[in-house]
Amino acid sequence: MKRTTVYLIPLLAALALALPACDRSSTPTATPAADATAQETGGSRKGDFGPPQGEPIKAVLTSPPHVPPATGRSHPAKVIVELDVIEKVMPISEGVDYTFWTFGGTVPGSFIRVRQGDTVEFHLRNMPDSKMPHNIDLHGVTGPGGGAASSFTAPGRRTQFTFKALNAGLYVYHCATAPVGMHIANGMYGMILVEPPEGLPAVDKEYYVMQGDFYTTGKYREKGLQPFDMEKAIDEHPTYVLFNGSEGSTTGDKSLTAKVGETVRMYVGNGGPNLVSSFHVIGEIFDKVWYEGGTKYQENVQTTLIPAGGAAMMEFHLEVPGSYVLVDHSIFRAFNKGALAILKADGPENKEIYSGLEVDEMYIGDRAAPNLAAVAVAAAAQKTGELTVEEQIQAGKELFMGTCSTCHQANGQGMAGVFPPIADSDYIKADPKSLPRVILHGLEGPVTVNGTDYNSIMPPMNQLTDDEIANISTYVLNSWNNPGGKVTKAEVAEMRKTKPANASAGH
Repeated sequence: MKRTTVYLIPLLAALALALPACDRSSTPTATPAADATAQETGGSRKGDFGPPQGEPIKAVLTSPPHVPPATGRSHPAKVIVELDVIEKVMPISEGVDYTFWTFGGTVPGSFIRVRQGDTVEFHLRNMPDSKMPHNIDLHGVTGPGGGAASSFTAPGRRTQFTFKALNAGLYVYHCATAPVGMHIANGMYGMILVEPPEGLPAVDKEYYVMQGDFYTTGKYREKGLQPFDMEKAIDEHPTYVLFNGSEGSTTGDKSLTAKVGETVRMYVGNGGPNLVSSFHVIGEIFDKVWYEGGTKYQENVQTTLIPAGGAAMMEFHLEVPGSYVLVDHSIFRAFNKGALAILKADGPENKEIYSGLEVDEMYIGDRAAPNLAAVAVAAAAQKTGELTVEEQIQAGKELFMGTCSTCHQANGQGMAGVFPPIADSDYIKADPKSLPRVILHGLEGPVTVNGTDYNSIMPPMNQLTDDEIANISTYVLNSWNNPGGKVTKAEVAEMRKTKPANASAGH
């Protein structure tokens, strides 16, 4: 009897666990969408839906941030993709040019959209004026090198290969010609979306955003044509971290747009070549994130990791209007290397959801306003030696709003007891050249401004170029009852050589 009892105890325990489990499985607590999300797709083993049907289709390719329309098909097709490699000089920041190597003439390259089971005939052309051979590795390809082994293309040549898209998901493509890192760092990446056979749910807006890290010999925002710096790239010390290939590519009058009440889906990739992205939209929460570009989604996500050479899809619904800032939340990359974009949502306020007022300049200042046209004009005039004081003032104003107004306020009044005023400042009037010197080297220790003592730290802004500091200084000198005058690029360059005793090392 004792032995029977010993055997029955674990049996009864197992039954006690099994019965509730059976009961739970029979209760329809999960939504159909959740069931579909949890269902196994079978991967490539179930991704072949037979031969193509109908006439061949030429793929619609789009430049960022635009996305091609959904395939709208219930059957596999033969899809012809024609992609050109173009080496070209384009702006990487205001007044800064870079020689990009591109797929389709943009960074990132053209967005490709097909359906799972499609047979893709891929044509790669390398323009005759290119200086380098190139190829393409599509992470959505099952085959050696993702197509790279079949697409090595010399300048003035065309190659072709065919693959079947067996796995649904969002995939990166990039050049894989040696040195691979250099080709990717010069902008040779993009994305291909392989829709699941049932397609993706309809949304109001779809956008294509891709992060990349760039390595120039000059410092951040140093003007002129900047060459690639291999040593910085190997050391993983980028000069710029950017969305869609240039600083300000999706800000100002090029911001993404939507309306309150709309659902936005973003296809976000990371070309690398080195950095992992912590992708975040300030003021929004992702309702869904298809993490790593696959077919499973997570809900209610604040920030999602996107590895170099990886991707993610995310959706969110817009409840209130305003400018939403897209950033890499490795935050110095956003505000000091360029990794930010803007989504502007128009529509009625909803005070029950959000009652406050958004203040864009606390984060990005000028980036939510029209693009920095005055900065570009000043940079062009600086090259020709014809820069006027008025051009300096206009450029300096825009730079001030994005760099200095957070602490010193847009009207130069500062913050009582914390940041001294730079409007009608007796400190500046006593020594006008102290202004560029403090901007450049920072300031630490007690100072008295307009009869009030301050003892905080002004961090050095030495990431700014000499002409940017000159323009900001000239703007401040000629504003708010300050003494007026002009600061030149040459004067700032001379100041940069010597650090004063009360210079700051930062916060």
